[in-house]
Amino acid sequence: MSESKLAGQFFDAAIGLLQRVREEEAGAISAAAAAVADAVAGGNRLFAFGAGHSSLPAQDVVYRAGGLALMNFLAVPGTAGVDVMPATLGSALERVDGLAGAVLDSSPATAGDVLVVISLSGRNALPVEMAVNARALGLTVIGVTSVAYARETRSRHASGTFLKDHCDIVLDSKIAVGDAELSLDGIDAPFAPASTVVTSAIMQAVMAAAAGELAARGIEPPLLRSGNVDGGHEWNGRVMQQYGDRIFFRH
Repeated sequence: MSESKLAGQFFDAAIGLLQRVREEEAGAISAAAAAVADAVAGGNRLFAFGAGHSSLPAQDVVYRAGGLALMNFLAVPGTAGVDVMPATLGSALERVDGLAGAVLDSSPATAGDVLVVISLSGRNALPVEMAVNARALGLTVIGVTSVAYARETRSRHASGTFLKDHCDIVLDSKIAVGDAELSLDGIDAPFAPASTVVTSAIMQAVMAAAAGELAARGIEPPLLRSGNVDGGHEWNGRVMQQYGDRIFFRH
């Protein structure tokens, strides 16, 4: 099979997943957007969390041109991104009990805020405890996960539960267990993961719908502009000043 045909198959798989999410998760995406809009309108704050590769869709909506300025990345040291050394440390930390509580207790998150917890499998201690602790603090928790893992794998949390069991709103990414869309004779392992593409699209869809919801309420969405267009830095400076008490990635 040619390399170009495999590339095309990956695009087809990703597009198919995006279509499923668009059709099957429309109600949940609208609910998540309304929750985000409620927090913005109510003077509350927005946070996103993900560990390992699940941190990438979370980071994708933080300090992003065209995105909501109030979205803050809730970082857990050693788990964000792929520059952790050794690389296996991030996966190990996802299984550590108590880490999520320590991070939340030292964060600015408080009752009335929204936290998006992103975890493909939703089975490790860190995302489960993050959701549990956030709800105990009075936050609205939106989970972005693959519900298939809850059907086909076992939880690694002591409770035996998954992320989806502790969320106010669940967005199902539809990713199959294993997160690999392609296989080929002569290659022993499945390959071509699509979770980042799909989950990032879910996050951007929620942010877009939230901006529309705010506009429908007569509220100007606190959006950032690109710094690479004329006037962008000045626009962003005004937004940062106006909402500075709700933006925690600024100095």
